[in-house]
Amino acid sequence: VQLQASGGGLVQAGDSLRLSCGASGRTFALYAMGWFRQAPGKEREFVTGISKSGGTVEADSVSGRFTISRDNAKNTVYLQMNSLKPEDTAVYYCAASSELQVPTVSWLYDYWGQGTQVTVSS
Repeated sequence: VQLQASGGGLVQAGDSLRLSCGASGRTFALYAMGWFRQAPGKEREFVTGISKSGGTVEADSVSGRFTISRDNAKNTVYLQMNSLKPEDTAVYYCAASSELQVPTVSWLYDYWGQGTQVTVSS
């Protein structure tokens, strides 16, 4: 599975942004998908994920602001980010996992996209 993330950019605090992650191959529907982010000088952290069946998990820091969704017909997972804050600034990565449930740790993901930069100015 090859993943391609897109949609990042420079926005102001309070704005919204939608990231997309397109996947190659016909097995996209068999993977749980996750979004991680990494800010400068910090470790990569779990943001949110969606299982094969559509169940979602999100980090407390984005709960109520970020929403993950998937369109299996388009082999794409989305991350809708609302009420963005400067602390959301990071490189955002999408990842695919063969786990049944959504993993919240990076080492349980099998495939990674290249990352897309999100910068939120105050």
